Amino acid sequence: MIKKLLATTLAATVALPLMVSAAFAIEPSNWEAVTKEAKGQTVYFNAWGGSTNINAYIEWAAEIVKERYGVTVNHVKLKDTADAVNAVVNEKAAGKDDSGKIDLIWINGENFVSMKKQKLLLAPDWATKLPNYKFVDFENQSTITVDFTEPTDGLESPWGGAKMVFFYDSANTKKADLPLSFTQLVKWTGENSGRFTYPAPPDFIGSSFLKQALTETISDPSILLKPVVEANFEENVAPLFAALDKMHPNLWRNGKTYPKNLPAMNQLIADNEVDISFAFNPSAGSANIEKKEWPETIRSFVFTKGTLGNTHFVAIPYNSTAKAGSLIFANFLISPEAQIHKQNPKVWGDPTVLNADKLSKVDQKALASIERGVATLAPSELGPKLPEPHASWMTMLEKQWLKRYGVSN
Repeated sequence: MIKKLLATTLAATVALPLMVSAAFAIEPSNWEAVTKEAKGQTVYFNAWGGSTNINAYIEWAAEIVKERYGVTVNHVKLKDTADAVNAVVNEKAAGKDDSGKIDLIWINGENFVSMKKQKLLLAPDWATKLPNYKFVDFENQSTITVDFTEPTDGLESPWGGAKMVFFYDSANTKKADLPLSFTQLVKWTGENSGRFTYPAPPDFIGSSFLKQALTETISDPSILLKPVVEANFEENVAPLFAALDKMHPNLWRNGKTYPKNLPAMNQLIADNEVDISFAFNPSAGSANIEKKEWPETIRSFVFTKGTLGNTHFVAIPYNSTAKAGSLIFANFLISPEAQIHKQNPKVWGDPTVLNADKLSKVDQKALASIERGVATLAPSELGPKLPEPHASWMTMLEKQWLKRYGVSN
């Protein structure tokens, strides 16, 4: 009995330092320990893979992290972020609370809300403890700390900014004739039949278009900042769907089919099949011109009363196999070096989440010297940033859209 007790005590004594070490290694406030633990790890970064320039940027960042920290980053290219969320859900249901297949996820909105509520994210607060978080503009960009009305609580690290911007070919359409609101767009499609479309929900950019339209048509936009009340849903969205019923017959191919995603919609304007496109990246027009995918006559515009804006993030699942390596990569993504490179339209054109005033004079100069490109509006021209509705609205909107129009990707 004494031998058994002694053996148990000894085992506990040996195990204790190991347990402390494992927890200590993923504590961002001890970055030296994180760096040491991360060396040799492989991070499976699950991120949308539908853009060649974004994929190239991730590859660039991965190469640097590999060289400097000995961390290998494998980009798992997703068609839908929900696929990664569901994978973590299934792992938790199966009791796989460690050694998960997903180490890092590109995420925001309803996917973040879902993972947070199901306690599928690495906790507690780690994002605000990253060394490079000191450069983040959390004081002025409210969407960095509140994601689709849900507090981020340091459970995801900001990666880039986003604001809905529309594009048109100035060779075909006069600036004076552009629709400057959703209501005007509905009228415009009636006068320019077949020259506009949007991706079918639940594609993210297609669902975002619905939210933009809902924000403009609902009688009280403030209710969108709270969880949807199902009993009042149909009444609240009635003006939206009345407008869509009017618009759809005048869409590309009479609204009987829709582009699958953003790249497919981009191709339509490149092929001169539509006159107006849109994206969540103000630099997308210039970036597509730079890649020779769009004509040089493409220009940008926004709706007068504002368009949706948000922040996109990276998050670490609670059962990530490479937590330390994921912290290393997340920290690099918010470094001045990575953010400045990312904002260049020739690279990606994704707006920074950093506060320029917090940067060194050298980095400030580098950021300011980036050429926006001919199709990119100046920050002062982007107009008001409308808040994203609570994530529950998107879920209900997508279901109602599919029920009414019967098209799904």
